[in-house]
Amino acid sequence: MRSALLTILGILILLGVVAVAAFVWLTRTPPPADAPPPEQGERLVEAAGMTWRVHEAGPADAPVIVLIHGFSHSLESFDGWAEALSDTYRVVRFDLPGHGVTGPHPDSAYSNEDTALQVAELLDTLAIDRAVVGGSSLGGLIAWRYAATNPDRVAGLVLVSPGGYSINNVGDEPVEVPVAVQLYLRLAPDAGVRMATQTLYGDPSRLTEERIAQIGQMMRQPGVGEALITRLEQFTLPDPEPLLATIEAPALILWGSADTVVPAEHGDRFVSVMPDARLISYDGVGHALMEEIPEESAGEVRSFLQEIGWE
Repeated sequence: MRSALLTILGILILLGVVAVAAFVWLTRTPPPADAPPPEQGERLVEAAGMTWRVHEAGPADAPVIVLIHGFSHSLESFDGWAEALSDTYRVVRFDLPGHGVTGPHPDSAYSNEDTALQVAELLDTLAIDRAVVGGSSLGGLIAWRYAATNPDRVAGLVLVSPGGYSINNVGDEPVEVPVAVQLYLRLAPDAGVRMATQTLYGDPSRLTEERIAQIGQMMRQPGVGEALITRLEQFTLPDPEPLLATIEAPALILWGSADTVVPAEHGDRFVSVMPDARLISYDGVGHALMEEIPEESAGEVRSFLQEIGWE
């Protein structure tokens, strides 16, 4: 009897050791990352009480297209589009507050309304009076909110799987951020970043090791993890339709049918409410379609810009 108990105890201890080892392995992470060296066209800009990381490409006097990345990512999300469009457009990107090199907001003002106002102040500082504004996921939500409150400054919208309608039970009030999500955002462990990013692609084989490392580096910038958690604690998704219905700017909405973050059927809801919007769906493509199929999606964007006379 005693021998059996010792055996069971030994197995339980072994399982505990394995569980701890697995936890340590999954959550291991390099120390906080240094900022990447600035690329050509990149600079730091003071606006809205923060120092923003801004990247501009293309002719300085060309029509402007502003591209806003999604939650926990950075301006690199739109590298493919910037490369494809900067021959004829001034492509402006930046890290949102609490993301990447821009870092935390001094007053932790991360609501969607606050972020749209902060973006407006940044564009004022950059002397961008009018632009086509695009965004992905959270960035798409910020883009259409900016358009709703600044109609004279938006010549068109390009939205990639934009936030707007309720997901994950988020509505008029924020929901509690799960402990596991907090842990992931604080540490941005290599294995976690890999798994999370793979879910954004319909075909994960298109995701490169370089891109995974890039996302991890930006998530591990000083203060970013806590800022991301705080943003989720303030994140709400009230009924978007009263605002969407006021947006008269022409809008191109792109969605992947394999999106596991924001349901693809939300695209139909956007188009049914917005006065001048059309939807293009891509079979088998995931949430980050501007990364997964950059050339094909950028081609659609260029055609849209030409159609609305933004040349």
